[in-house]
Amino acid sequence: MTTAGTLASDRLARITSEVLAPAVLVAGLMLAVGWHAGDEPGVSRWWGLPGALFAAGIPLAYVLRGVRTGRLTSHHIPEREHRRGPLLFGIASLAVGLPALVLLGAPGDIPALMAAGGAGLLVFAVVTHWWKMSIHAGVAAGTVATLVAVYGPVALAGVPVALLACWSRVRLSAHTTPQVVVGALVGALIAATVFPALR
Repeated sequence: MTTAGTLASDRLARITSEVLAPAVLVAGLMLAVGWHAGDEPGVSRWWGLPGALFAAGIPLAYVLRGVRTGRLTSHHIPEREHRRGPLLFGIASLAVGLPALVLLGAPGDIPALMAAGGAGLLVFAVVTHWWKMSIHAGVAAGTVATLVAVYGPVALAGVPVALLACWSRVRLSAHTTPQVVVGALVGALIAATVFPALR
């Protein structure tokens, strides 16, 4: 029997999955990191915009086109076997955008973040061949780890938000608890190592 509490939890999980979707978080993270880079004299605060275009906008457009043409069933790409193509396309988009932004003089944090994102996509693309790690969880945890590297411990306030994203995927039966936990650990580890090493 469905209760009002169950319906409310399901609705919250659906809303959370959309608001904290990977493309949304990646775009927001690019803007936040770009804004911080603008603290340096003579550096525009808006370098995150082109970074967000290559890291989130173009890959999302590819996914949405796949949904419109029927190749994909949803922008969340629930079928594991359908994920590799969009992940590889995301890597290709970053591979084009990263050197372009370097040549245009983007501050170091932006290409470093794009490189870390590419590393994460590569790991998820490889693992996806056998298992469906949660990209939602990976990006949410990676976002918090990146913000901690940029803004310091105050960014740990984002941990409950990342946990909410993880909960939503399990609640919606989009992932098992191990898929969410491993996805979050992988995302956080890559963000906490690759991004600081390259910035």
